[in-house]
Amino acid sequence: MSVADLSPHHVLYQTDFAPEEFASRRQRVLDTIGGDAVAVMQGMPESDGFDAFRQSNEFYYFCGLETSHSYMLMDGRSHKTTLYLPGFDEGRTRSEGPCLHSDDPEKVKALTGADDVKKLEALAEDLDRPSEIYMLHLPPEGKMQCRDTLRHARKLAEADPWYDHPLPEQRFVERMAALCPDAEIKDLNPLSDEMRMIKSPKEIEVMRRAGLLTGLAVKEAMKCTGPGVMEYELNAVADYIFLANGARGAGYRGIIGGGTNAWHGHYFRNDCVLNDGDLLLMDYAPDCGCYTSDIGRMWPVNGKYTDEQRELYGYIVEYHKVLLKLIRPHVTAAEIMDEAVDEMRPVFEGWNWSKPQYRSGAEKGFEFRGHLSHPVGMAVHDIGNYRENPLQPGLVISIDPMFWIPEEKLYIRCEDTIVITEDGIENFTDAAPLELDEVAQVMNEEGLLQRYPPVSS
Repeated sequence: MSVADLSPHHVLYQTDFAPEEFASRRQRVLDTIGGDAVAVMQGMPESDGFDAFRQSNEFYYFCGLETSHSYMLMDGRSHKTTLYLPGFDEGRTRSEGPCLHSDDPEKVKALTGADDVKKLEALAEDLDRPSEIYMLHLPPEGKMQCRDTLRHARKLAEADPWYDHPLPEQRFVERMAALCPDAEIKDLNPLSDEMRMIKSPKEIEVMRRAGLLTGLAVKEAMKCTGPGVMEYELNAVADYIFLANGARGAGYRGIIGGGTNAWHGHYFRNDCVLNDGDLLLMDYAPDCGCYTSDIGRMWPVNGKYTDEQRELYGYIVEYHKVLLKLIRPHVTAAEIMDEAVDEMRPVFEGWNWSKPQYRSGAEKGFEFRGHLSHPVGMAVHDIGNYRENPLQPGLVISIDPMFWIPEEKLYIRCEDTIVITEDGIENFTDAAPLELDEVAQVMNEEGLLQRYPPVSS
């Protein structure tokens, strides 16, 4: 049964992954938790605004279901998975169009590969006194979220004496504990995180698409850049590339910082005019089938790198290319960074540094251990710690060499998203020009903003 057979006019369910892939992931959980344990997962609630519903990364990873207020029981006793969904809502269907629901279980089972589909109320009875309940203890990652943004938000909420901050995942754990008082509650996050860190061939295919759109968006933004352009206009250009090519929107808020705005690593306001002579930093990627990418490029607002800009950004591009060349499987990130320092040291010594602070900033970059930055996947700062073990094929990370010159509030960086392969890497974001002369050449081309200028006030 195909998606087209089930819904000729609406895609009710994702089309990137076959049911067998989700079933394989759930089977690994069932094989791990043991015969008298269950794993229970809670999906995301309905949006309370007019933005489109976005399932949590964790729930989506195990079933692909994007229906709000859904639950999943992976039962080690029967080795079966049951999904619990709201029932058919005639008013909502008339208003918004068809959606998956528990009153059509055969359709849901065919799409997800789940063994059974029931109404929400059946979950309590189906638990039936397990010895252990595995649950996600950490906050679920939703739209444009990752662990570090969630931790930051929780920290601010806890520091606010007037905010009654909700912790839905903790409340869900407490409800399960009250419902099954004899069961031991265990954390499912370590297993889920371990599984998500190494990408399957199909995940890599989806991320390849996300990386391509990322690179194309940055390239189009280069064409559109010029003195007087607003930072948010380049954000809009990237959004067009994302949406026109089937992405759901942004994977994270755009970093489009001209001049000293780029000094702030996660600058997001994007409300300033771009000035002649400044250098611009762009870091922005789409949500493409619940997967994203990551990138960093810097280019001159006026289309011509000054000698100083070539000195600084040109150096970090050379560092970037060395890292891309050295990365390979079965060695550690620390070993690669040590090798890169050895190869870049002669380049550094032979570089024509125009100011002492430039030389000092670049030299301190040798001490920085984060040039192989972070995992990328369903979240831009994806889960998992890959630095303690040798790199494995299927690991997706960002390569982001950088250094700082505080005297002039300069932050210089260059980033791509790559996957470790059996014999090296594949660069997902290489559609974005890297070499400085190529960037300058692209900037001579007419862009979307030039063809369709914003309405004047």
